[in-house]
Amino acid sequence: MRARDWLTDFSRGDSLGFFWLMYRLRSRAPRPARSVFTWLMCRSAHRHGGYVGPGAVFGGRPSLPHGLHGVFISRYASIGAGCRIYQNVTIGEVSGKAPVIGEGCLIGAGAVIVGGVTVGDGARIGAGAVVRRDVPPGGTAVAPEALLLCEGGGEP
Repeated sequence: MRARDWLTDFSRGDSLGFFWLMYRLRSRAPRPARSVFTWLMCRSAHRHGGYVGPGAVFGGRPSLPHGLHGVFISRYASIGAGCRIYQNVTIGEVSGKAPVIGEGCLIGAGAVIVGGVTVGDGARIGAGAVVRRDVPPGGTAVAPEALLLCEGGGEP
């Protein structure tokens, strides 16, 4: 990638490589340096229009097709490897309990997942869904009140 292309992507907020580098370095840094990385990380996330809590646990680098635009991830959240998270998604906490997202999940634009819910491996959360209860592995949650659908079409 040419320097000009990289600079254009970075200025639009599409390049999150620097953000994830700081996130990885922060977890290994000694205490004084950790504060500096946290500050840089928060500034970068603010610049990109999102927030990733410093205590959030990632199984691998998530795929953010639209960058960090509007994405809020609680500091207590746990997200598995291979997750695809679209714009304006909230993965929030309620009373210190945050969601546990399995591996290979897809979370559509504008979805809200709050509380101590578990989203199983390979689950799909539709755009605009509000998830307040567990989603089984391979399941789908759609609609504002998160109607859960199983692969067979029946109730979970």
